[in-house]
Amino acid sequence: MEKLNLTSQEKDDLLMVLERYLPDIRSEIANTDRKEFRKELKEREVFMADLIGRLKH
Repeated sequence: MEKLNLTSQEKDDLLMVLERYLPDIRSEIANTDRKEFRKELKEREVFMADLIGRLKH
């Protein structure tokens, strides 16, 4: 696995972007009728939530 080296500021900025977008993706999931697209969004939500958790620790 490759590593991504971030400065403290870059980490904080990335975390802020992810946390701001997460509620939007949840809204998109709720308002999407297409099953395949909803599945992709749910996978993205899981990825983002996991990445947020890793960035916080």
